[in-house]
This record gives sequence, C-alpha cells and structure tokens, in this order.
Amino acid sequence: MIGIESKDSVYFRATTDNSGHRRALPPGGRAAEDRKGNDVEDEDTRPTGSIGSTGVTGPPPPRPAGPRLQVPGYRILQKIGEGGMGEVYVAEQLRPVHRTVALKVIKPGMDSRQVVARFESERQALAMMDHPCIATVLDAGTTDGGRLYFAMEHVAGVSITEYCDTQRLAVRDRLELFIKVCEGIQHAHQKAIIHRDLKPSNVLVTIQNGRPVPKIIDFGVAKAVSHRLTDTTMYTELGQLIGTPEYMSPEQAEMTGQDVDTRTDIYALGVMLYELLTGTLPFDGPTLRSQGFVEVRRIIREEEPPRPVTRLRGDADRAAAAAHHRRTTVPALARQLHGDLEWITLKAMEKDRTRRYGSAAELAADVRRHLESRPVVASPPGAAYRLGKLVRRHKAVFVSAGAVTLALLMGLAAATAGFVRASRERDRKEIALTQATSVTSFLADMLAAVRPGREGREVTVREVLDRASSKLGSAFAGQPLVAARLHATVGETYQALGLFDQAGTHLEEALRLRRRQLGDDAPDTLDSMDDLADLDVDRGRFDEAEALASRSLAIRRSNGDADGPGAQRSIFILGNIDFHQGRYAEAAAHHREVLEARRRTLGPEDPATLRAMANLASDDWAEGRLSEAEPLYEAVVAGRRRRLGPDHPDTLDAMNNLAALYHLEHRWAPAEKLYRQALDASIRVRGRDHPDTLVLAGNLAELLADRGRYGAAEPLLEDVVARKERVLGSDHPSTLYSEAVLARTYRARGELARARRTYTDVLARRRRVLGTAHPDTLAAMEGLIDTEVAQGDEATARPLLAELIHLRRHAADATDASPKELDDCATLLLACRPADLRDPRAALAYAERARAITGDADPGVLDTLAAARFATGDAVGAATAEQQALASLPPSDTDTAGYRKRLHDYRAAAGR
Repeated sequence: MIGIESKDSVYFRATTDNSGHRRALPPGGRAAEDRKGNDVEDEDTRPTGSIGSTGVTGPPPPRPAGPRLQVPGYRILQKIGEGGMGEVYVAEQLRPVHRTVALKVIKPGMDSRQVVARFESERQALAMMDHPCIATVLDAGTTDGGRLYFAMEHVAGVSITEYCDTQRLAVRDRLELFIKVCEGIQHAHQKAIIHRDLKPSNVLVTIQNGRPVPKIIDFGVAKAVSHRLTDTTMYTELGQLIGTPEYMSPEQAEMTGQDVDTRTDIYALGVMLYELLTGTLPFDGPTLRSQGFVEVRRIIREEEPPRPVTRLRGDADRAAAAAHHRRTTVPALARQLHGDLEWITLKAMEKDRTRRYGSAAELAADVRRHLESRPVVASPPGAAYRLGKLVRRHKAVFVSAGAVTLALLMGLAAATAGFVRASRERDRKEIALTQATSVTSFLADMLAAVRPGREGREVTVREVLDRASSKLGSAFAGQPLVAARLHATVGETYQALGLFDQAGTHLEEALRLRRRQLGDDAPDTLDSMDDLADLDVDRGRFDEAEALASRSLAIRRSNGDADGPGAQRSIFILGNIDFHQGRYAEAAAHHREVLEARRRTLGPEDPATLRAMANLASDDWAEGRLSEAEPLYEAVVAGRRRRLGPDHPDTLDAMNNLAALYHLEHRWAPAEKLYRQALDASIRVRGRDHPDTLVLAGNLAELLADRGRYGAAEPLLEDVVARKERVLGSDHPSTLYSEAVLARTYRARGELARARRTYTDVLARRRRVLGTAHPDTLAAMEGLIDTEVAQGDEATARPLLAELIHLRRHAADATDASPKELDDCATLLLACRPADLRDPRAALAYAERARAITGDADPGVLDTLAAARFATGDAVGAATAEQQALASLPPSDTDTAGYRKRLHDYRAAAGR
C-alpha cells in the first residue's frame, strides 16, 4: 500500500493488496498557498478476506440458473431493462466474434405481421448508419421462440445530463459535447431516420481514449414498434402519443404521425440543450404529467417555454445547484445564458417548425459561432449586437484604440486637476519617505545587533527574526501601518520556516492594526485576512481559515474586485480548505478557476501559475484522474526548475509530488531517487525539523515499507512521528497521517497489538479533528477493522464495519459521487469481514457507475468491476473487465502479476 504525503495542496494515497490490486484513493490533509505539506494515507491494505480486498476468497460462487431466453449465437448475461413492449439484456456474442452487446428483445405477443414488416424495413435503415456518436446496430433476427431482437453496441455509460453534472462540466464543455450529439443526429437525418424520442436517457456518455463521447441509442425503435423499450415514454399512458412529453415537439402532440419530419428532433435537441444549460426542463415533468391528456397536448402545442434565465432564477435552491454543477456562480451562469444561448435554445424550440433550425447541422453551427464569439443566426440582427461580437473577436485592436482615446481624455482631465493632486502627492511622498527611513533604521539596528563577528558564530534567520520580534512592538508605536507591514513580513517568514505559532502572533497583530487603521474593506486588511487564513490551513484550523477567506472574498467582490489577484488568492485558499474537508470536486473548481486566470494574466510559467497547476493536479489525483495529474506534475517540476532553480522549496515540493505519483504506479526506482534528492536538499535548505522536510522523510519511509524493507522503514517513521508531534502537535492532520502509516507498518510486520492501539488512537483524534465522514477518518476506520479481523475479533469489528458501510454508501449514493467514492464502496461491499455484511449486487451497481465515468482508463476501477461481476456469477464478464484492466495499466507499471492471476482464475471459472 502506498500512502503518500504530498505537497502544494493535497495528500495522496494509493493502495496495493497482497495480490497486486492497486487503487487510487482520495487525499486528506492540509494545503495552503506557497507552503503546502500534504498528507495522504490509506489504511486500506487489502489482504485476502479483509476490509477493502477485491480478491474473492474460496472457490468461485455457483453460477445462477440461466434465463429462459435463448438467442442463437448469444449468451445472456444480465437483464438491465424492461418496458411495456420489450426487454433489454447485456449479452455476450459468441460468433462470429466474441463481444459484449445490448440485446433488445420484443416481448411475446408483439410479433404481429405489421410489426414484423416495420421491423424488417427499420433494420435496413439502421444498418446504413455509421457514426461514432450513434450506437451501432450489429445484428437482428429472431430468437428460438420466434421473438424479434436487435443486437446493438453495448454502451457502458450514463445519460448526458448525469455525466455533465457528475463531472461538473462547465457550460463550454457541455456545449462541445452537445455539438457532437447534433452531428450524430445530422447523420441519422441524412439517412432518412427520425429518432422521435430524443432525450438525455437516450444519449449516453462513455469514455473512449480518455475523452467523453456521446452515444445516441434507440434509433428507430419507436418507429419500428410504436414504443421505446423502457417504461418512461408515454405510449401506455396517453394512447398513441409517441415519445416523451417533456421533449415532444408540437407536431408530435398532434398524434397524426403523418406530418412529422426531421425538425421534430431539432425541437427535442433544443429541450436537451435547455436542460444541459439550466439543469431543469422548460415544462416541469411531474407537473406536466399530472395534467389530463388533452391539457398535456395543449401545453406542448400552445404554451411558450420560459426563457432559460427566467427558469433558472425561479428557484434559488435549483439555481444554486445548477451553478455548482457547472463550476460557477448563479450570477455568472445567468450572464452566460443571457443573449446567444437563450436565442439558440428558443429558436430550436419554436412552436412553428418553419422558424426552427432547418437541420441539426445548422443548430451545431450556431453553437460553434457562439463559442467562437461570432454572431449567431438566432440573434436579432441589431448593429450593437454585431459590433459587440466584433469587439470580442478583435479585443486587442479595440482595447488599443480605446486605450489611446481614453488616455487623451484622461490626460485632459489630469491637466485640469493636476495642481490639486500635486500638493497631496507631495504630502504622501513625505510620509512615505519618513516611513521608509524608519524601516531602514530598524532593519539596520536589527542586523547590527546580530553580526556574526559580535556573536562569534554564524547567525541563523531564526535568531534574526526573534530579535526583530522582541523590538517590533516598541519601535513603531506611533506608526501603526508601518508596524503592520513589518508584522506581516516577519509572520510570513516564520511561516516559511515552519514556525507556525510565532507566525500567528505577527499575522494576527498585522490584521488587528490594519483593521483599526484602515477598516475591514481596505486591500491591505483583506491581504492580512488571507495571510492568516493561509496560516490557519497550515495549522489545521480549517473552520477559522474558511471564515477568514470567505469574508475576504465577499468583501473583494462587493468592492468590484471579483477577478483581481486578491480575489484569486482568496479563491485559491478556499480550494485548499475544500480539499482538506474532503470536498474534492469543489477544490478542483476553485483551483481550475485560479489556474485559468493566472495563465491568462501572468503566463504559463509564473510561479503563481505553477502553484495553481500543482494544486489542480492534486485534485485530479484525489478524484482518480491519474492520467490528467501526471502531465501537470511533470510540467510543474520542469517549470519550477527553470524559473526557481533545483533547490527552491517550491521545486522540492513539486519533486515530492511527482515522486508520489511514481510511487503510486510502483515505479520504485525513480520514486525513491526523487524522494532522496528532494529530502537531501530540503534538509540542507529548510532544516531537518521543517514540516515539509518531515513530509519527504515520511514518504521515503513509506516507500521502504511498501517494498517490504520494514527494518529501515519503521525507525524512520517513528522518528518522523516524534518530530511532527514536537513541531506541529499531536492533533495536526500531518502528524495523524504519519501515525496511521506507522500503524499500517506494525500490522504488516505482524505486530497486531501495537497496530490496534495506534489505529484506535488515530481514529479517535481524527473523529474529533476532521469529523466522522472525512475520508481520512474512514481510512482509519478501515485500518482498525482490518486489524481487529486479523486478530480474530470479528465481533468487535462488526458495529464499526456497519457504520463504515453506511458512510461509504451514503457518499456513493450521491448523484455527483466521484469514481473514487463509488469504487471504495464497491470494494468494501465485495470483501469486507464479517462476510455476512457483504453485498455483491450492490457492489456491482456501484462499480458499473464508476466504470461509466472513467471508461477503460482506470485499471483499479476495472479490476473492481471484474471482481463484482465474478462475485455475482458472471465469470465471462469478469474476465473481459480484467483483460481491460490489464491492458490499461501504464507501460511502466510493474504491478501486473496480480492482474494476470485474477484473469487466469476468471477464465478458468468461465471454462475458457
């Protein structure tokens, strides 16, 4: 198992069980801008039969009795859906190739001559379609019992709205995905196919080559059998009304069926776009369906939908949720929707189809125009609107011209008022000169008092700071703002040295002085609030830090500084706090916002930009996106080496992060090399007891333990724990992290009594400091349960395990649960002990959801999915998933033996 204490913003962890099963785990720990020492541990080692193990102990479970349905050339694996007229199965095609498909079978009694004839013609039309965004129809025929079936590409994904909300895609990213849907519909229309039941549940998003790809499903089914194979359409509710009312065009509501053309799909695309942008439908589904049949048709045909911005603002809670899922605020989302996007959406949803877009391609083209800041077809053709678009496209030219004009006007005004400002400026300069002279005199006296020659030895920075601190209060008694500036500088320097108590004394005094002299809303006061919030993150005081940073940001925004460097720093600190509170998606949203702003204003290799990039990489890692984290870390290391030098503290932190990633991937040699290089430099530059040096020492010790070198690892870990207790205190998250790693090392060495005592102590303190539901607390619970089970004390472990299962399921049941939360829950439900608390079928559902988000990119998720399939009797599906897991391992990963063994076992159970 790897528990990695990382730098810049977060802690990382990954685990490895005895069979080589690897899992990326979320971070937990501390983060603060400039100086981050991040902890991660995972007590979830995965020995066979213990908490978190995805290995299946004992003989393979018996296969469930096969379903009665027999389809030539297919093996039915699982029924996944049923509607009024059909059933949907996941099946394995046996010939001519082996692959997993979705099999849709008409129910008995639906095989009339008319249905058969329509089915045959539809099959020919579907066979003509070939587009990456349309689920491919692979085969069609009849079962042994004479029932019609379709065999289609099996799409392992979730609906487009669920995917966008789960991933918290920004509006731009949603529009890019929507354009692909339009392209797929355009292809179908070119083949003379009308979908007639377009809605988010018929557009599934899957991951291919690391990118989201929408897949449109159920093409032509409504036309072939007058009913979609699900019970959510309205055929059984409203007679012959074909489609789903919330997405149904007015001409569909006429029910004649003779006057419906491709523009009915354009209307449905407009509704889907409306929902993607606002998080709600033009006409509320439950309200609409509660109306009578005639009233439903009247609403669809006659009532105009509200403008998206109006619908968004109609419910404050719903608006806040929509903004959250789009990584923005409600006002910012309203601004994005106003104008282009409203016009595009409402044009697609025109009651009169002659006023809609003529094709899906036209709709997609207008969305592209919006993304490129060009005039959209849907816009009113006003001169002001077109001029605004021209300015945005050629911002640099207009800004330059505007600047010249503005400069002329300002110059004239300045000349008029110059004589007034001159006297005031002279006064300010005299004050500034007096202050500078005072500061210079103070610094000169401070340095003269600690000359090496006078002391007879080399003088440390700590000694200089201590002597300055002792005189600072009296030296500037009559100059409070000068004193505040020096207190801030001295406090930041103490913080950089890892002396947090001394730093707090000065930063608190700087804030007090500035508040009294300048007020709460002055820029210098707000900077002091952020300084103290940053320190509180280092001290593990997250509630205090959040209160300060939130207030600072709110005041900055009310002062009109919503996008300036000060606001960006406040947002950055809030992202770090989110991370330590286990809110990883929120942390990523904050850090991504700061990164984009700093790239735009400071450039890609400014130290502040690189810091934001490092924190976003940590967020990606925390949520299981390792392939996205690695290039960011590598870029940070390279950029800091160029800009700051190889021994700069920020460079050393970046080296630690990259080493941690190598550690996770079992790239032992490069990880150990980087750890040792960074540790040696940190001892030289920052000292042996600096918190960040202790982070590196702890990580190196953990790597030694993970390689089985316990004799070297254990004393080093014990030394790190002792030093952290002395420097940071026993309740600091970083101290607790190292103690948990030490407990895991005791357990690995068979010292179960010591491990149990240490885990019990860590769990009690984490509950008090971090709360019961924090990921680090859950990790400590798993470690303690695992140890109690190893001691043969399952009775004591049972109530704690029941609590852990409840907490894991609560997190996994959230609509925006991360792949990590889903995978952790599935893993626990598969192999926890006592074994009677396992729930393989629930585990399978969670594993499928995790796989739908990550696709084939995460070997750990696929490994869990394979174990869940095997535990539910699907050895064939288990072998397929394990093969995909093995294929997705990075080429440099040496952890393949466990994957190969499980693949062999699954294939043997499947009779292959």
